Amino acid sequence: MLREYPLPPRAEQFSELIKKRLEEVRAAGGTRETVTVDLNGQQIHVDVIDLPLNDLYLNPRTHRIRAQRTHKPDQDRNLDEEPYGEAGQEYLRSLLQAKPSDPELRDPDFDKLKEDLDKFGQNEPGLVTYHGVLVNGNTRAVALRELGKQSMRVGVLPSSFTQADIDAVELALQLRQDQRRDYSYINRLIAMEEQAAMGRTPEQIAKEFRIRTATYHQERWILSTIKELNDRSASGGGVGLRLVDWEGAQERLKELQRLYTKLESLDKDQAEILKERRLAAILLNFSKTDVRLIDETFLTEGYLEKELPTELADFQTAAQPASVSIPGLGLEVPAASSAVSAARALNDRILRAAATVRNTTADLPDSERASAQALLDQAKDAFDRAIESSGRDARLRKRKQLAPARLADACANIDQCVIELVQARTSNSLDEEAFDEAVLRLRGSLRKLAQQAGRGIPNPGDGVSWLLAAVTAEGTR
Repeated sequence: MLREYPLPPRAEQFSELIKKRLEEVRAAGGTRETVTVDLNGQQIHVDVIDLPLNDLYLNPRTHRIRAQRTHKPDQDRNLDEEPYGEAGQEYLRSLLQAKPSDPELRDPDFDKLKEDLDKFGQNEPGLVTYHGVLVNGNTRAVALRELGKQSMRVGVLPSSFTQADIDAVELALQLRQDQRRDYSYINRLIAMEEQAAMGRTPEQIAKEFRIRTATYHQERWILSTIKELNDRSASGGGVGLRLVDWEGAQERLKELQRLYTKLESLDKDQAEILKERRLAAILLNFSKTDVRLIDETFLTEGYLEKELPTELADFQTAAQPASVSIPGLGLEVPAASSAVSAARALNDRILRAAATVRNTTADLPDSERASAQALLDQAKDAFDRAIESSGRDARLRKRKQLAPARLADACANIDQCVIELVQARTSNSLDEEAFDEAVLRLRGSLRKLAQQAGRGIPNPGDGVSWLLAAVTAEGTR
């Protein structure tokens, strides 16, 4: 769950300002502007007031940039320690205007939002706690500040709202389909995990996120896998991968989960090896179509093993333990699978190298980054050649299977034709001339098939022999 933060500085003074503004709005009479919020299925209407923009605090608990906070671990820790300090608020500001998949870059969608606000003004109010912390509208607040605006229209949540109530309201608002900027993929996964930690059932969470329950379980598997990989990447004592490093891998991770689930019940070891190989390819930035070629055949044919450079191949072999010891008992038992251990060992090296290269904010020697990049280049070249070989063979297998598959489809159509012929005769509705023409076309097609089937096959099987004999006999009549 998200960390509980203390009240911001000047919380009591801000509460007094909000109370005064609300009293002024209510005393003015007439129609008041309100905003509707959803709390556990119940709609609540809260009053909207103008508040000084620079006095509002960006929300350190916002789900919108939960994954992106890990981009700079030092600043993330500082944000936890002083969420409303100048440095922490500045870090939040930079993340809210940055690209979710690469926080080093400014997000074009943020600039579109800023342009829209400059042209049309603030159409929808934000939402603020009684102590001045923005619950909804954090990104808009950053854009309005860049535009030099002095105030912001916000709805004020009741002072009786607990932190759990505030989190629930934020989640409901951000999941509405009419929001200008959706949650990034990893932030959605984190939000689901936090809902589960609050005791909500999978069915309730799936309904909240407008997905099927099966999809919810898939998303939880993906986040669990990402966290495991991040831990493994830092297991050597160096820097680790961050949640933000997995933005953009959504579809490849979903396809992996579906394939893993299918294989797990049939062959657990094969499922684990396939998982490691595909995750490595995702880390190496292979496309979805390339990653798909890492399948059961890719493993059984050993495409990658044929292409691994000596250093990586030898490392895999050395990493295969024959047995493992049971602490306290002094017993040695066979390792679960040397092949699984080898796949994990290779992937661990790729994980650590990727963490070293991607974590540009860490203070690491240039030689260490260069060494990590060289390993990634080696691994990517090996995977590239293996995937190319697998794809080439897959296309060849497909061509070999096309003709038999076409003929199987033709057989199914003829079987269906027999049924429909009987029905047409029963109802006396058969168009005999059209049927006769169709049979003649079939005879011509069978002749062409026989001519091609008889070429280059010195010892034809029973089926081809029958076809040749039937066409030859038909030709002698």
